[in-house]
Amino acid sequence: MTQHFLLSAKARTLSVRRVFEMTEDQAFKVFKKVRWGGNGKDVTCPTCGTLNEHYYLATRHQWRCKDCGHTFSVTSGTIFAFHKLSLKMYLAAIAIYTNAAKGISALQMGRDLDVQYKTAFVLCHKIRESLMEQRDTSQLSGEVHMDGAYVNGHVRPANKKEDRVDRRLAVNQRPDKRCVFVMRQKATIVGDTIQGANKTISFVIKAENQADVGKLADSFVAKGTVICADESTAYDGLHAKFDTRRVNHAVEYRSDAGITNNLAESYFSRFRRMQYGQCHKFGNLYLANYANEAAYREDTRRMSNGDIFDDISKKCATTPTSRDWCGYWQGNKRNAERLAA
Repeated sequence: MTQHFLLSAKARTLSVRRVFEMTEDQAFKVFKKVRWGGNGKDVTCPTCGTLNEHYYLATRHQWRCKDCGHTFSVTSGTIFAFHKLSLKMYLAAIAIYTNAAKGISALQMGRDLDVQYKTAFVLCHKIRESLMEQRDTSQLSGEVHMDGAYVNGHVRPANKKEDRVDRRLAVNQRPDKRCVFVMRQKATIVGDTIQGANKTISFVIKAENQADVGKLADSFVAKGTVICADESTAYDGLHAKFDTRRVNHAVEYRSDAGITNNLAESYFSRFRRMQYGQCHKFGNLYLANYANEAAYREDTRRMSNGDIFDDISKKCATTPTSRDWCGYWQGNKRNAERLAA
């Protein structure tokens, strides 16, 4: 029996202990290299965009732009702008976030870093925001598996049987019920090994329906793609535009012709474990970010934790300052949820 990738030595190229052993100068050099590369001549001013060998203020670890005179740091204009923690703490947070294969709660992050829950909450969401802003939304092709799963829709039954309502009726369902819809592109087969999916895009819609599914398929699925889905009526309209293949889960999980939508189901397996086992609750305002986090973890499941750390660090260093999370606890919060359609 072959060894699982996460148990192999190839999967472990990063240690949180090594991050905590860094000095602040070393952490500064890591951030600088991630954002601008190792060459100090390629520093870009976040205000005017000038690429130059700007004046370096060594005692403050800051630069002064030769063009506009703006003074900036290695985190200015990024998701970590106006930071109060040390740079080493941010690298440690990314390392801890990376090593959590099924997500991490703000409570656990706060305990690992010995910071307040509010600090850890915003820090985790800033990382999720960078993953959302930097995600690849180019069209899927080849074979794509689709499915949807509902979140925040549980209606607790009344204590006495005579007081209970039919929870299947729309009038008795919760108004904040949402559907997480996912599309996964199947990877090519290498030798005798099936690689599974190599690209995942997730969305949040109000319900699994033909209109929203059709719009998303038109936008994010290339023509000529084979689509695999279950027997939900939401996918009936796809037969007119794509080679659509269905499997009836009331009868079987894999048809005699080999049709499944297991790639979508495997995504929801990780998503539910992140929901129930880690975060416990996903608010609708940031549900899209949680769904995208699960998609990112699925797509990087065959990468070493060192490579994932480098990728997340790069995304954080190149994501502009988020107005949803800068001053979050002072009342600067997002007003509307991210609905795909």
